[in-house]
Amino acid sequence: MNGAYRLFKRLSDLLAAAMALLLLAPLLLLLALLVRLDSPGPVLFRQQRVGRGGRPFAILKFRSMVADAERRGGFATQAGDPRITGVGRWLRRSSLDELPQLFNVLCGHMSLVGPRPDVPAQQSLYGPRDWQLRCSVRPGITGLAQASLRSAATPEQRLALDLAYVRRQSLALDLQVLARTAGQVLWRGGN
Repeated sequence: MNGAYRLFKRLSDLLAAAMALLLLAPLLLLLALLVRLDSPGPVLFRQQRVGRGGRPFAILKFRSMVADAERRGGFATQAGDPRITGVGRWLRRSSLDELPQLFNVLCGHMSLVGPRPDVPAQQSLYGPRDWQLRCSVRPGITGLAQASLRSAATPEQRLALDLAYVRRQSLALDLQVLARTAGQVLWRGGN
């Protein structure tokens, strides 16, 4: 990735995240209230993920599961998972649970577009070279796997699409991923 693209991408991420947070502030407050009223526990869910250069960071999401969900199961969820709250099911289907990640973008932990950030345990799914390649970019709120297959991607498909994004990243691909993600969220639904 060349320096001009990297600088443009970071500046675009900062501007887009700041504008989105300002415009969406009333919605963010409403969603926080709904999460708080739906079930006991914090409004935001924080989880350690792996960022650029393999550095850990705390990803932010609106909490969509019961407060002790990680103790009741693994990092993956299944259809009809009983750990998901009523409001959480709707947040996940609409992808609104991801909106707090705009703060991760502002902090430089994430980008709008890139491979979704993995939990540290997922490193075992990669070979050493693929893991190094995957960690060479900032993870994204959305990525090629989400734009292409949403949550229907198998782990193998997601890995292949994440690595394909890293190898082919460009402004044109970023715009394509954003447009396809909007289509997935607006017309296909599902998480």
